[in-house]
Amino acid sequence: MSAEQLLVLAILAATVAAFLAARWRHDMVAVGALLACVVAGLVPAEQAFLGFGHPAVITVACVLILSRGLQSSGAVDVLARHVLPAQAGPTVSIGALVALGTLLSALMNNVGALALLMPVAVQLAARLGLPPGKVLMPLAFGSILGGMTTLIGTPPNVIVSGFREAAGLGSFGMFDFTPVGLAVAGAGLVFLTAIGWRLVPAREQSGIAGFQSGHYLTEVRVPEGSKAAGLTLGEIEVALDEAGAQVVGLVRDEVRMTAPRSSRPVRAGDILIVESEARALPALLTRLGLELEEDKRAAAEGAPPAASGAEPEGARTPDDDHLMELVVLPASTLRGRTASDLLLRSHHGINLLAVSRQGRRRIERLRALALEPGDLLLLQGPREVLLEFASHYGCVPLARRDLRLPDRGRALQTSAILVVSIAVAALGLLPTAVALAAGVLVALALRAIPLRSVYEGVDWSVIVLLAAMIPVAGALESTGTGDRIASFLLAQVARGHAVVALAVVLGVTMVLTDVMNNAATAALMCPIALGTATALGLRADPFLMAVAIGSSCSFLTPIGHQNSTLILGPGGFRFGDYWRLGLPLELLVLAVALPMLLVAWPM
Repeated sequence: MSAEQLLVLAILAATVAAFLAARWRHDMVAVGALLACVVAGLVPAEQAFLGFGHPAVITVACVLILSRGLQSSGAVDVLARHVLPAQAGPTVSIGALVALGTLLSALMNNVGALALLMPVAVQLAARLGLPPGKVLMPLAFGSILGGMTTLIGTPPNVIVSGFREAAGLGSFGMFDFTPVGLAVAGAGLVFLTAIGWRLVPAREQSGIAGFQSGHYLTEVRVPEGSKAAGLTLGEIEVALDEAGAQVVGLVRDEVRMTAPRSSRPVRAGDILIVESEARALPALLTRLGLELEEDKRAAAEGAPPAASGAEPEGARTPDDDHLMELVVLPASTLRGRTASDLLLRSHHGINLLAVSRQGRRRIERLRALALEPGDLLLLQGPREVLLEFASHYGCVPLARRDLRLPDRGRALQTSAILVVSIAVAALGLLPTAVALAAGVLVALALRAIPLRSVYEGVDWSVIVLLAAMIPVAGALESTGTGDRIASFLLAQVARGHAVVALAVVLGVTMVLTDVMNNAATAALMCPIALGTATALGLRADPFLMAVAIGSSCSFLTPIGHQNSTLILGPGGFRFGDYWRLGLPLELLVLAVALPMLLVAWPM
């Protein structure tokens, strides 16, 4: 291998390792890889940032904006109200919800589709007497499957189309993905409805009256005169055990102690870090005479709990305050920020009472805990303020909500604009990126989409990731490294057999996308797929389609796809829970996709 090829392989290996380590955001890793390629001379400096003008990047941004318009207009709420059965059993109800999620994901960003339907799924689980995860995981996986059926359903499809165009073969059309994608999504939908939801681990007891989000980490203070003052931690834990809670840490004089001895006496002024279900919080506070630390701090600062700075003192009553559970979306601007950073009380007039983080447990001071996608936040404050906070920062409220149409005219306008844009692109009247950009412009001109949605609706981390990885993938192709990797796979694994080579490309893509971002996986695998087709003297289309399908099959872990991350907290899942449903689903995808690729895209 040449020095350039070894160098680009080293950069790619470091990039994949950084993706897997997950210590830095995907967009940061991608930019680092791009800059490394520029410094190494693999990407010309003047071409380093051309990816930001790539049609794939523009297409993804426009889809995100139009999806935000559908979300804010309430169009999906109305659709869900008319489509979902009101009294059916688990199989029919879950099947209808997953089918709706699959359909929406074909027409809009699949993360947005899941975010819209998550509160509906939680309510459905409560009605059926099922743990929320039994409904959330099939819905999340169905929305991922739906994205593979159209060009705009998921970013990997747009990336694959861009590589096809760059190879001089023209871009894929809007519904070129449909024959294989629809067959796979249909088979997956039947499996998820009939069998799949039964395979999901039941992490919570059935028969719940409302949504239970797993265990929160909550800070409670021991005030003067509390029953807890003078007791040992062991004695307190006996009392808390009856309420389904436990002490996991203690803060004394601003010094945090994890795993404190059970014989340690508790003093007035101590702060206990308690792990508890949300519904058990009132019982444990009353039982031992404890106070929520956030309420205590609010009083010390001279403001009522969750007081709004815009309201005069005494203008609100305790009835104005509500408790609401919010899940942090993957694209939320809360990511990496703490309650102290956000000035929740002084700026927003709300309190952060507790945080639930599933998959791993971290014992930290509540106000200093950096939030992550999938976290569940228990917030206190006026309902309108909480809903505004959720909308502004990219969170989904999981409390019961009424399905209503905020603006019927705007919902119809946004839906019509999206349909027309798709039709224009499908008929080949305009390139996809141009058609969708025109749709965004028309929506803005008609005020069907608020102007702020142009920026708030875009997941900029995805945009930066795509724009950075496209030149990196170009270096993989221009140096001939993709051809060398393809030659190795053909010689050592496929041994020259075309069908086996197609299966290898599909399988490798599926494995990679389970542990790294799906858009990055598509960008890395497209040059290899093109090199494999060239080495075999076959058409590139089936291999590129294999990359598109494989990139949308992240079902084994909660980190490969944003939708899998999104349900981690609300479902109460652990890292290893996904493979129980994900493994048979991925095997089904492999069994359906491979013959369909050969039929729909002959070699």
